[in-house]
Order: sequence, then structure tokens, then C-alpha cells
Amino acid sequence: MNTKSKIALSLFSIMVVIFIIMLANLIYNFRNYSINTAINKAETIAQSVKHGLTAHMINGIMDNREVFLKEIENLQGLEALWLVRGENVIKQYGNGLFNEGIRDDIDSHVLKTGKGQNELHESILGSSTLRVTIPYIATNTGPIDCLRCHDAKVGDTLGAISMVVNIDDLKTYGVSSIAYAILILFVLMIVILVFVTRLIGPYINVFDSIKEVMSSAQDGDYSHRVITENQKESKEVANWINGLLEKLQTTLDDIEAKIQVFITKQEHDKHELPDPLMEVNKTVTRLSDIYNFRKTIEHDEDINTVYERIAEVLRTKVGLDDFVIIEADNATHTTKEVYIEKISHCIANGNCRADRTNSLVDSCQFKKLCSKFNDDSKCYLCVPFSISNDLDIVVSIVTDGPKELKEVRAKLPLIHDYVDAAKPEIVGKKLMNRLEKSARTDPLTGLFNRKYLEESIDKIVSQSKRSKIAYGILMVDIDYFKMINDTYGHDVGDEAIKIIAQTLVENTRESDIVVRFGGEEFIVLLYNCDTGYIKEIAEKIRIAFSAKKIKAGNGHFSKTISIGCSMFPEQGDTFWKCIKYADLALYKAKESGRNQVVLFHEELLHEENSLEANY
Repeated sequence: MNTKSKIALSLFSIMVVIFIIMLANLIYNFRNYSINTAINKAETIAQSVKHGLTAHMINGIMDNREVFLKEIENLQGLEALWLVRGENVIKQYGNGLFNEGIRDDIDSHVLKTGKGQNELHESILGSSTLRVTIPYIATNTGPIDCLRCHDAKVGDTLGAISMVVNIDDLKTYGVSSIAYAILILFVLMIVILVFVTRLIGPYINVFDSIKEVMSSAQDGDYSHRVITENQKESKEVANWINGLLEKLQTTLDDIEAKIQVFITKQEHDKHELPDPLMEVNKTVTRLSDIYNFRKTIEHDEDINTVYERIAEVLRTKVGLDDFVIIEADNATHTTKEVYIEKISHCIANGNCRADRTNSLVDSCQFKKLCSKFNDDSKCYLCVPFSISNDLDIVVSIVTDGPKELKEVRAKLPLIHDYVDAAKPEIVGKKLMNRLEKSARTDPLTGLFNRKYLEESIDKIVSQSKRSKIAYGILMVDIDYFKMINDTYGHDVGDEAIKIIAQTLVENTRESDIVVRFGGEEFIVLLYNCDTGYIKEIAEKIRIAFSAKKIKAGNGHFSKTISIGCSMFPEQGDTFWKCIKYADLALYKAKESGRNQVVLFHEELLHEENSLEANY
């Protein structure tokens, strides 16, 4: 049902209700009017009878009153009339005529109370009458003084007059009046209904058209326009709305076309018609989130924090709970897992299929598509991203089944957007890492240099004091290193330095720190060790290096090293003091014949000057 029909039906219903209320009120008023008219007529007759009887009594012809009453009873509309004498009158004048006694309870009640009483007898098909009983009350005021003739007091009920009045003529008049009123109201209702409908019809049509257009817009279709008739007001409204819709559609199309430059376009279900306005709102929200993400990672200190930010996006915005971020170095053809959300399912070992082929690896396409994935009960999707010429990252996503994996594929554009936003920061921070590493590492050996050690001392000391961890300090020096350069040249000397560096790394732990302190001198910081362990490791390094062969021309030769050891904080309250003690122990090893390990003791402090002079 359209709006016009609804309004017409509502208006008709309201008018019917009004009509019924007015009709009921009319019937009620006519009924009351008929009853009141009959009562007024009865009261008039009662007064006439009262004055007539008074005249008969004064003239002494009271015995002839029956003729008078008969004449009154013959009046039109009066069906019956009789008098009822009160007790005072009966006592004084007797019972009177045969029909002047009490006939029913109404007469008794009126005589007793002195108040008139009415009783209506209505019949739809038959005759309708009104029984009226009016008392005569004794009074001594006015032209008639009842007390002159009656032995009574003022206010006594001398008698009553009862009559039955026919009200059929009044009912007939009321019915005809009501019928005319109904006809007039009905015609008026039809006229009003037609007039109002014709007056508001064009506006209702415009409203229906607007409703249809807005309904389509609610579903994302802004191509519909308002259709109107030639009324000036409705046409203006239609033009305003159509103009607004035209601007809205043009603006949305323009925004959508331009905004795709900044974000990856998402594919929609072909059965689902997206709402352009909501799509623009979502897109702007995405752009805002990506912008905030980019501003956040700009202030992060290192690349690991950036990877953690990407992982947070994958958790909160993409809804992933099992994934790994893999960093692939194209220059060295190596890969490493830089973030693991749950567990690692993949053993890439520098040969990641997604990175090698630069394409998605989807286990739903082929079972066991990637031989590096080690859990056949899971589904996986590996997504490669090119960060720079030398760097790629791969997001390896794991799900419990194909359905979840399909849902992830639908969210790949969102992942692309955030990774693209992070690219400049990843490249920049990787470059900074390389620069920092270059500044803090020795280019020949790849070990940390003296600058790194100087910058790390405070952190090492703080950690040692906080955790009560002891550090063993080894000062390592190649014996007669100058002889190598003089005999074989600096190239062979560099090779010897590389071999000692390799030896130190091979015989220490990942938690230990190996530093090229300068020239052929190296410092090794042994994490969480004691005197016995430092001596054991130092001897192990000394023996291992002496077994190494250094190539020189067509032959090989071997060399030895001397090592000085100290313990921090056991033997010194500052780290540099303990390094100095390890250096003193090294001098002692050199003075004592080289190719040996010397652990610092306090007697070496007294020999410091002589050691330095001899060395």
C-alpha cells in the first residue's frame, strides 16, 4: 500500500470516528431534549391542574373537578392523568374520588419525600412514554396560600399529580433530524476526503518517489532520481534532492578513483553491492589508521619494533593468531624469522618458495606445495613483499582449515597497505643498522670494534650489577705478529688476523662478546663465568689457534698466541680497570715466554712498570 492510499485510509478512518462521535452525541442530545421537553410539558400541566383545582376550591365547586381533569387528560400526547391525595388532605377532606388514591410505589415515594420522580419506558418498535409524578407542596407565599384551606404546615406534601406522556412525536422528530444530520455529515466527509486527497496528492507522490530513491540509496545505489508532477513546490524539492544526489554520486566516484592510488583495492562479493558512501568511509578510516601506523613507526628506534608493530596489525586488524614474519636478504641469499606469533612451522633455510618465486604460496591450491612446511594438518598462505632490491619479507600465515584461509585471502589488501606503509621505515632502519654495524664492527674480521666496546661498557656493567653476573675478560695477542708482516707481507698478516678471529668465535658462546681491540689484539668478554671456566676457555682458544695453518705463498705456517685474563667485578670495581688487569696478565704471558695463559693476580700490580718496560 502506497503513502497516498495510507493517508486516504487514515483520513477516512479519522472522519468515520469523528462521524460516529458526532452521531452518538446528536442521538444523546436529541434523547435528552425529548425527555426534557416531556418533563417541561408535564410540569406545565401540573401547574395548570394546580391552579384549576385551587380555583375550584375557592369557588366551592370542588366536587366537579372530575370534568376538569378529564378535559386535561384529553390533551394531545397525554395518555393518563390522576391525582394522589396526601395524608393531611385525606384526614381533612376524605379519600376523594375513586381514582385519587396511591396507585404504585412511585406515588408513595413522591408523597413521602416531596420530590418529583420520572420513569421512562422506551421501545424501539412500540410506543415510548414518560411517567412523571410531581408533588404539591404546601406554601403560604405568592397568590395562593395553601394554609387558608388546608390543615397543614409549610413544606408538607398535600398531594401529587401523576401523568403518562407519549413522546413518540418527539422521537419521530429526533429520528428525522438525526437522519438529515447523518446525510449532511456523510456528504461533508466525502467532500473533505476528496478535497484533501486532491490537495496533498502531488506532495504524497513526491514523498513516495523520495522514499523509493532513499531506499535505493540506503542499499548503496545513488543512481535513482525523484520524479514529480508540475507543481511548483514539489518540483523545487525534487530538483534539490536530485541535485544533491548527483553531487554525492559524482563526489563519491571521484574520491573512490583517486583514493585507490594510496591503498590496495579490495575485492567484493559479486552478489553484494557495496555502498559507495560506506566504502569511502571505510577507506578514509583505513587511510587514517595507516597514517597513524606510519607516524608511529617513524619514531620507533629499531627495525625489530617495526616488525612488532606489523605483527600487532596482523593480530588486531586482520585477526591472525598464527603467523611468522620472515626476512629474506637477497644479497646473501639468507632468510631469518624476525617475528613468531605462536610457533614456527617452516624451515626455509635460505630457500623460501614464496620469496624465490615472488608469488603467493597457497596450500589450498596443491597439497604439500612447499617442502619446507612441516605440519600437514595445517593450511598455510605465504605472502611475499618486496621491500628493496636487497630485501624482501614474507608473511607466513597458518590456519586450521581452507575456510579460514579463504577469509585471510580476502584481507590481503589490508596487509599489503600496512606493509607498503612500513617499507620506507624498514629500508631506512635496515640502512641505519648497516651503518651502525659498520661503525661498530671491524671490516676485516666482522667482529665488534673498540667503539662498540666503549658504547656497551655501561650496559654490561649495569647488567652485571643488577643480575650479579660475573664477566671473564680475555686479552688475546698474536705472538711475534710483526714478524708475519715483515716476512710474508700484510696480506698474510690480515689472513692471520682473520684466522684468530675465527678461532675466537668458534670457541666461545653466542652470549660472549668478541672484540678486535686494535691491530692483532682481541678482547673476549665471557658471560657469567668463574675463574676455572675462564682458564679453561683461554687454554682451549690457545691450543685451537696453534693448530691452525696460515697460508703463505705455496706453503703454510702456524703461530701462537698469548692470553691475559681477569674477572669483573671480582678483581676490580670498574670494567676498564679489569681490562687493564687482563692487559697486565698479557704482558706477563709475553714476558714469560709467550704461547701461554696468565690469570691476573695482585702481584702483577707491583711488576707493572717493569713489565711495560720489557714489553
